[in-house]
Amino acid sequence: MKTAPRIAITGCGAVCGAGLTVEAIWDAIVSGRSAIRPIQSWDASRWPARMAAEVVGVDNRTLVEDRKLHKTISRTDLFGLYAAGSAIQASGITAYRETLSAEAVAHFNDRCGVFAGSGGGNYRSNYEFFPLLTAANGDLQKFGRELGETVNPMWLLRILPNNVLCHVGIRHGFKGTNACITNQCMGGIMAVAEAAAALRAGEADRAVAVGHDTPFEPETLFYYHRLGLMSPDTVRPFDRGRSGTVFGEGAAAVTLEGMADAQGRQATIWGEFLGSGCTTEATGIVDLRGDGDGLSRAIQLALGDAGISTAEVGLIVAHGNGTLGSDVSEARAIRRVFGDDLPPVTAFKWAVGHLIAASGVLDLVLALMALKQGVVPGIATLNSLDPEIAPFTVAHTAQPPRSDIALILCRGFGGMNVAVLIRGTSPAATA
Repeated sequence: MKTAPRIAITGCGAVCGAGLTVEAIWDAIVSGRSAIRPIQSWDASRWPARMAAEVVGVDNRTLVEDRKLHKTISRTDLFGLYAAGSAIQASGITAYRETLSAEAVAHFNDRCGVFAGSGGGNYRSNYEFFPLLTAANGDLQKFGRELGETVNPMWLLRILPNNVLCHVGIRHGFKGTNACITNQCMGGIMAVAEAAAALRAGEADRAVAVGHDTPFEPETLFYYHRLGLMSPDTVRPFDRGRSGTVFGEGAAAVTLEGMADAQGRQATIWGEFLGSGCTTEATGIVDLRGDGDGLSRAIQLALGDAGISTAEVGLIVAHGNGTLGSDVSEARAIRRVFGDDLPPVTAFKWAVGHLIAASGVLDLVLALMALKQGVVPGIATLNSLDPEIAPFTVAHTAQPPRSDIALILCRGFGGMNVAVLIRGTSPAATA
């Protein structure tokens, strides 16, 4: 039986309301600082949900220096390009490419993949049409005559869901296998899993995987609120007083490559991708099975893919979105697989908000930091564990991981569930 090649994580990048670097975001979490605050980008003072973890005080040129590009991409694309670029730079693969011959560079670029995950588009893309629709007052001929003078001709380019995918390839010369995954909360973490699968299948030697999203716009916030999913103040994962989730915005990315190649160029190795599992509960768009069946099956698939046992898992980064049904069923799914032998469990949305398509990748990056530092951060907003969830190994304060392996869980609409397993490695190590 052929052994799957080991996959190294050689670069990470992230941006969200808690900071512009992985280190800054990590510092906020371990310090107990939340980026959730009243929305500033639009007047939400009369809205039932008025909080978000926004990226504020950051110029677009800090995210993407090319000002001409700003006209043809959206805010979520800026975040995605920034995070992907940070992960690529941290990996050192472009610097290594500069040491190669011209012939070797061409082959190198052909073997570089790009995988991008997004939430599937935002309502904001239609907002430019609203003033003209109002002025036309139902006269579609007037609407058609004035459309070209009212709506930015770059509108179509700005809403393309694969903007991050194509511009990462253009900016960095990556010409290999690629995919754009638009699957609500699952987009980013599935991009990581698909990138790893491509490396295992020999379709690429290295790949960058990025998730990005900017979900808190008026319509999205309104619809999530009507579904009963939004908290009026903050995210309290697994707490008896939790009332829903709060949006964040941003992106996160990782660079993956074959372990042998990473070691051969003496790269800094952040960790190792071990395995993944993806399932659907097939129940409905917003329905969740109370027993956590879909998520527990995803965990079991990931364990089987990685070839490890539950006893080897050192910590779990839960989806922990703070909604009533998701937290309960997630806890049941974890106990269904691990029984009474639970490793420490934590969650990060209390600090950074729910980044939808970027949430899973950011959780993975922060899990790498947790393993590197040897600490499982506490959930600062956890005051009293929900009795329906207890017993459960979440805590307000930090805990030590019991091994160097982390399980990251991500859930989304449509009963989608993804589980990913990684092994943490000191950045100074090469194996």
